Amino acid sequence: MPKLRIGIIGTGGIANLHLKSYHALENVEVVAGCDIVPGKAKAFFKTNKCPDAKGFDSKEEMFKAVKLDAVSVCTYNSTHAECTVAALEQGLPVLLEKPMCVTMDEARAITAAEKKSGKFVTVGFQPRYDPNMQLLKKIVSSGDLGKIYYVQTGGGRWRGMPGGTFVDKKLAGVGVLADIGCYSLDMVLYALGYPKPLTVSAMTADYLGKSKKYNPDFYKTFSVDDFSSAFIRLEGGLTIDFRTSWAMHMDTTGATIFLGSEKGLKISPTEGLWGGAWDGSCKDVTLFHDEFGIPTSTAIPLQESPGWEENFISKCGAFVKAVKTGGPAPIPTEQIIYNQAIIDGIIRSSAKGCEVKCDL
Repeated sequence: MPKLRIGIIGTGGIANLHLKSYHALENVEVVAGCDIVPGKAKAFFKTNKCPDAKGFDSKEEMFKAVKLDAVSVCTYNSTHAECTVAALEQGLPVLLEKPMCVTMDEARAITAAEKKSGKFVTVGFQPRYDPNMQLLKKIVSSGDLGKIYYVQTGGGRWRGMPGGTFVDKKLAGVGVLADIGCYSLDMVLYALGYPKPLTVSAMTADYLGKSKKYNPDFYKTFSVDDFSSAFIRLEGGLTIDFRTSWAMHMDTTGATIFLGSEKGLKISPTEGLWGGAWDGSCKDVTLFHDEFGIPTSTAIPLQESPGWEENFISKCGAFVKAVKTGGPAPIPTEQIIYNQAIIDGIIRSSAKGCEVKCDL
């Protein structure tokens, strides 16, 4: 079987994991990449010792010069949509890094181009491939909890402020919501079967990000959110209490919990930098229930997480398999557009200071 020929749009930090993951797979080769920074793509391949891969200064040059079978889009959040649409117009399936995009108009442009092209877009949420995330999905979807009516989730860092393009609104579009918040949302929405979001009431903050004391390197250019919280109503009477942060005066935003009419489920976060459970590194999972009229808790055995890089390889591997078989997308846009609608709702609700309807 001939090797699948992959191109990478955007050769910044996350592109390194894409390249490494594709190298770990059989019958796949990264043959080209592009970046709007002149010479950056060529330097990327030189640094990673890929002498046969060609680097370009624009996606248009790359599409014209090299025959591709698929692409990874690893650009700034604000250019996710335009790069994905451009690839789809070339007839190429896309592995799109999270978040899907920034605005709902961009999300609609992606799904319209996807439908028109007949190709697919899969969105890069590698924690889904972690065995503990799959266990969470199995428990929640089993019906054993009864009617689930309330979910609390999020993830936060005591101190973990990034810099560079992450904190520049012109490039990132949105801050912690797009970095780690979207992972928390995907974790619970995936487990719940991706119910439709209806309304959002939210607030965002940037106090520590704009503080010279807490963010001495980037406080002058900081223009996104470093903390966000929201109350989200979904179809079927479900509610999500969500909070996420890059930096705060607290060690955790709390456990992820599912409250059901019959049982409850608690996913405790690990201690350390991330402070969330969304990446598969949860400390423990506990089921709360009544036995013989007595409130009882039962520990659910966890599997050892293969780790971030192994889950990333699984993500790229699922994409490659879908390209070779013609789809469907492993993590389809029809799911992630709900994730995006919540992020969009959080941005609008915080700006207006009131509850807003999800723009679907």
